[in-house]
Amino acid sequence: MEQVADIGDVPINLYHLPKACEGIRAAYSKIVENGCKPLSMGGDHTITYPILQAIKGKYGPVGLVHVDAHADMSDSMLGEKIYHGSTFRRCAEEGLIDCKRVAQIGLRGSGHGLADYTLGRQMGFRCVQIEECWFKSLVPLMKEVQAQMGNGPVYISFDIDGVDPGFAPGTGTPEIAGLTSIQALEIIRGCRGLNIVGTDLVEVSPPYDKAGTTAILAANLLFEMLCVLPRVKYR
Repeated sequence: MEQVADIGDVPINLYHLPKACEGIRAAYSKIVENGCKPLSMGGDHTITYPILQAIKGKYGPVGLVHVDAHADMSDSMLGEKIYHGSTFRRCAEEGLIDCKRVAQIGLRGSGHGLADYTLGRQMGFRCVQIEECWFKSLVPLMKEVQAQMGNGPVYISFDIDGVDPGFAPGTGTPEIAGLTSIQALEIIRGCRGLNIVGTDLVEVSPPYDKAGTTAILAANLLFEMLCVLPRVKYR
Protein backbone atom coordinates (compact mmCIF):
# COMPACT_ATOMS: atom_id res chain seq x y z
CA MET A 1 0.00 0.00 0.00
CA GLU A 2 1.27 3.45 -0.90
CA GLN A 3 1.49 6.06 1.85
CA VAL A 4 1.23 9.84 1.77
CA ALA A 5 2.89 12.04 4.36
CA ASP A 6 3.23 15.76 4.94
CA ILE A 7 6.85 16.08 6.02
CA GLY A 8 6.70 19.84 6.56
CA ASP A 9 8.89 22.65 5.32
CA VAL A 10 12.51 22.47 4.19
CA PRO A 11 14.57 24.89 6.31
CA ILE A 12 16.47 27.28 4.07
CA ASN A 13 18.75 30.29 4.32
CA LEU A 14 16.46 33.22 3.52
CA TYR A 15 19.36 35.62 3.02
CA HIS A 16 21.61 33.70 0.63
CA LEU A 17 20.05 32.03 -2.40
CA PRO A 18 22.93 29.66 -3.29
CA LYS A 19 23.00 28.40 0.32
CA ALA A 20 19.23 28.05 0.23
CA CYS A 21 19.62 25.83 -2.84
CA GLU A 22 22.26 23.77 -1.06
CA GLY A 23 19.83 23.19 1.80
CA ILE A 24 17.03 22.18 -0.54
CA ARG A 25 19.30 19.80 -2.44
CA ALA A 26 20.50 18.16 0.77
CA ALA A 27 16.97 17.77 2.13
CA TYR A 28 15.60 16.28 -1.09
CA SER A 29 18.53 13.90 -1.43
CA LYS A 30 17.37 12.30 1.83
CA ILE A 31 13.73 12.37 0.71
CA VAL A 32 14.29 10.55 -2.58
CA GLU A 33 17.00 8.10 -1.53
CA ASN A 34 14.44 5.61 -0.19
CA GLY A 35 12.07 5.92 -3.12
CA CYS A 36 9.80 8.73 -1.90
CA LYS A 37 8.26 10.78 -4.70
CA PRO A 38 8.05 14.42 -3.57
CA LEU A 39 5.14 16.73 -4.36
CA SER A 40 6.48 20.18 -3.53
CA MET A 41 4.83 23.55 -3.01
CA GLY A 42 6.77 26.72 -3.75
CA GLY A 43 8.07 29.16 -3.35
CA ASP A 44 9.33 30.56 -6.61
CA HIS A 45 10.58 28.45 -9.49
CA THR A 46 14.15 28.47 -8.22
CA ILE A 47 13.31 25.50 -5.99
CA THR A 48 13.02 23.14 -8.95
CA TYR A 49 16.74 23.47 -9.67
CA PRO A 50 18.07 21.98 -6.40
CA ILE A 51 15.22 19.46 -6.31
CA LEU A 52 16.27 18.14 -9.71
CA GLN A 53 19.89 18.07 -8.58
CA ALA A 54 18.81 15.71 -5.82
CA ILE A 55 16.61 13.65 -8.12
CA LYS A 56 19.43 13.20 -10.63
CA GLY A 57 21.45 11.55 -7.88
CA LYS A 58 18.90 8.73 -7.76
CA TYR A 59 17.35 8.59 -11.22
CA GLY A 60 19.81 10.33 -13.55
CA PRO A 61 18.55 12.93 -16.05
CA VAL A 62 14.75 13.06 -16.13
CA GLY A 63 12.12 13.98 -18.65
CA LEU A 64 10.27 17.18 -17.81
CA VAL A 65 6.69 18.33 -18.25
CA HIS A 66 6.93 22.06 -17.57
CA VAL A 67 3.80 24.24 -17.52
CA ASP A 68 4.57 27.95 -17.44
CA ALA A 69 4.03 31.31 -19.09
CA HIS A 70 7.82 31.65 -19.20
CA ALA A 71 10.53 29.29 -20.42
CA ASP A 72 12.84 30.17 -17.48
CA MET A 73 15.83 29.87 -19.81
CA SER A 74 17.54 33.20 -19.06
CA ASP A 75 21.24 33.14 -18.26
CA SER A 76 21.34 35.62 -15.38
CA MET A 77 19.67 38.54 -13.64
CA LEU A 78 21.74 41.43 -12.31
CA GLY A 79 24.80 39.20 -12.56
CA GLU A 80 23.29 36.29 -10.62
CA LYS A 81 23.16 32.90 -12.33
CA ILE A 82 20.63 31.38 -9.93
CA TYR A 83 17.14 32.87 -9.91
CA HIS A 84 13.64 31.82 -10.87
CA GLY A 85 14.07 32.82 -14.51
CA SER A 86 17.19 30.71 -15.12
CA THR A 87 16.05 27.42 -13.59
CA PHE A 88 15.82 25.23 -16.66
CA ARG A 89 18.91 26.68 -18.32
CA ARG A 90 20.91 25.64 -15.27
CA CYS A 91 19.19 22.25 -15.27
CA ALA A 92 20.03 21.68 -18.93
CA GLU A 93 23.63 22.80 -18.50
CA GLU A 94 24.14 20.41 -15.59
CA GLY A 95 22.49 17.46 -17.31
CA LEU A 96 19.67 17.26 -14.78
CA ILE A 97 17.07 16.92 -17.54
CA ASP A 98 17.00 14.85 -20.73
CA CYS A 99 16.59 17.64 -23.26
CA LYS A 100 14.93 15.37 -25.84
CA ARG A 101 12.26 14.59 -23.25
CA VAL A 102 11.30 18.12 -22.22
CA ALA A 103 7.89 19.64 -23.01
CA GLN A 104 7.21 23.26 -22.07
CA ILE A 105 3.52 24.13 -22.35
CA GLY A 106 1.76 27.52 -22.28
CA LEU A 107 4.70 29.77 -23.17
CA ARG A 108 3.91 33.42 -23.80
CA GLY A 109 4.59 36.88 -22.47
CA SER A 110 7.76 38.87 -22.17
CA GLY A 111 11.35 37.68 -21.89
CA HIS A 112 14.78 39.16 -21.37
CA GLY A 113 15.99 38.22 -24.82
CA LEU A 114 15.30 36.06 -27.86
CA ALA A 115 17.29 33.19 -26.33
CA ASP A 116 14.57 32.80 -23.70
CA TYR A 117 12.42 31.25 -26.43
CA THR A 118 14.94 29.84 -28.91
CA LEU A 119 17.53 28.16 -26.69
CA GLY A 120 15.20 25.42 -25.50
CA ARG A 121 14.29 24.44 -29.06
CA GLN A 122 17.95 24.41 -29.99
CA MET A 123 18.60 22.02 -27.10
CA GLY A 124 15.80 19.71 -28.22
CA PHE A 125 12.87 20.84 -26.03
CA ARG A 126 9.33 20.72 -27.34
CA CYS A 127 8.07 24.26 -26.74
CA VAL A 128 4.30 24.71 -26.99
CA GLN A 129 3.35 28.36 -27.38
CA ILE A 130 0.03 29.38 -25.86
CA GLU A 131 -1.44 30.06 -29.31
CA GLU A 132 -1.25 26.31 -29.93
CA CYS A 133 -3.50 25.77 -26.91
CA TRP A 134 -6.27 28.29 -27.51
CA PHE A 135 -9.87 27.11 -28.05
CA LYS A 136 -9.13 23.38 -27.83
CA SER A 137 -8.78 20.38 -25.59
CA LEU A 138 -5.19 19.45 -24.74
CA VAL A 139 -5.89 15.71 -24.59
CA PRO A 140 -4.36 15.16 -28.08
CA LEU A 141 -1.28 17.19 -27.10
CA MET A 142 -0.77 15.11 -23.97
CA LYS A 143 -0.89 11.89 -25.98
CA GLU A 144 2.05 13.27 -27.96
CA VAL A 145 3.81 14.26 -24.73
CA GLN A 146 3.29 10.74 -23.39
CA ALA A 147 5.04 9.34 -26.46
CA GLN A 148 7.85 11.89 -26.09
CA MET A 149 8.45 10.99 -22.42
CA GLY A 150 8.52 7.23 -22.98
CA ASN A 151 9.26 4.92 -20.07
CA GLY A 152 12.03 6.94 -18.42
CA PRO A 153 11.71 8.96 -15.20
CA VAL A 154 9.64 12.16 -15.52
CA TYR A 155 9.29 15.26 -13.35
CA ILE A 156 6.30 17.63 -13.51
CA SER A 157 6.90 21.31 -12.75
CA PHE A 158 3.82 23.55 -12.81
CA ASP A 159 4.14 27.32 -12.49
CA ILE A 160 0.71 28.71 -11.64
CA ASP A 161 1.28 31.64 -14.00
CA GLY A 162 0.88 29.16 -16.85
CA VAL A 163 -2.83 29.51 -16.08
CA ASP A 164 -4.63 32.66 -17.20
CA PRO A 165 -4.83 35.29 -14.43
CA GLY A 166 -8.61 35.22 -14.78
CA PHE A 167 -8.40 31.82 -13.07
CA ALA A 168 -5.20 32.37 -11.04
CA PRO A 169 -4.39 36.04 -10.34
CA GLY A 170 -2.35 35.28 -7.21
CA THR A 171 1.14 35.18 -8.67
CA GLY A 172 4.03 37.57 -9.06
CA THR A 173 4.35 37.46 -12.85
CA PRO A 174 0.87 37.11 -14.39
CA GLU A 175 0.56 36.94 -18.17
CA ILE A 176 -2.72 37.32 -20.05
CA ALA A 177 -4.24 34.82 -22.50
CA GLY A 178 -3.13 31.72 -20.62
CA LEU A 179 -4.36 28.21 -20.03
CA THR A 180 -7.79 27.57 -18.57
CA SER A 181 -8.28 25.60 -15.37
CA ILE A 182 -9.79 22.81 -17.48
CA GLN A 183 -6.69 22.67 -19.66
CA ALA A 184 -4.51 22.57 -16.55
CA LEU A 185 -6.41 19.47 -15.44
CA GLU A 186 -6.06 17.92 -18.89
CA ILE A 187 -2.28 18.39 -18.76
CA ILE A 188 -1.89 16.76 -15.36
CA ARG A 189 -4.35 13.96 -16.02
CA GLY A 190 -2.59 13.43 -19.35
CA CYS A 191 0.55 12.49 -17.38
CA ARG A 192 -1.10 9.40 -15.92
CA GLY A 193 0.90 6.33 -16.85
CA LEU A 194 4.24 8.13 -16.98
CA ASN A 195 7.08 7.13 -14.66
CA ILE A 196 6.69 10.23 -12.49
CA VAL A 197 9.40 10.62 -9.84
CA GLY A 198 8.39 14.02 -8.46
CA THR A 199 6.31 17.12 -9.02
CA ASP A 200 6.08 20.71 -7.89
CA LEU A 201 3.65 23.60 -8.07
CA VAL A 202 5.23 27.01 -7.67
CA GLU A 203 4.78 30.79 -7.77
CA VAL A 204 1.48 30.97 -5.86
CA SER A 205 1.21 34.24 -3.91
CA PRO A 206 -2.07 34.30 -1.93
CA PRO A 207 -1.80 38.01 -0.93
CA TYR A 208 -2.25 38.91 -4.61
CA ASP A 209 -5.62 37.14 -4.69
CA LYS A 210 -8.06 38.31 -2.02
CA ALA A 211 -10.74 35.84 -3.14
CA GLY A 212 -8.44 32.85 -2.68
CA THR A 213 -9.24 31.26 -6.05
CA THR A 214 -5.55 30.80 -6.93
CA ALA A 215 -4.90 28.80 -3.77
CA ILE A 216 -7.99 26.67 -4.41
CA LEU A 217 -6.82 25.93 -7.95
CA ALA A 218 -3.27 25.19 -6.79
CA ALA A 219 -4.45 22.81 -4.07
CA ASN A 220 -6.61 20.92 -6.53
CA LEU A 221 -3.81 20.70 -9.08
CA LEU A 222 -1.50 19.25 -6.43
CA PHE A 223 -4.15 16.67 -5.57
CA GLU A 224 -4.42 15.80 -9.25
CA MET A 225 -0.63 15.35 -9.36
CA LEU A 226 -0.89 12.96 -6.43
CA CYS A 227 -3.50 10.98 -8.32
CA VAL A 228 -1.29 10.43 -11.40
CA LEU A 229 1.72 9.09 -9.52
CA PRO A 230 2.72 5.51 -10.37
CA ARG A 231 0.92 2.71 -8.51
CA VAL A 232 -2.02 4.90 -7.50
CA LYS A 233 -5.14 2.72 -7.73
CA TYR A 234 -8.26 4.02 -9.46
CA ARG A 235 -11.70 2.76 -8.49
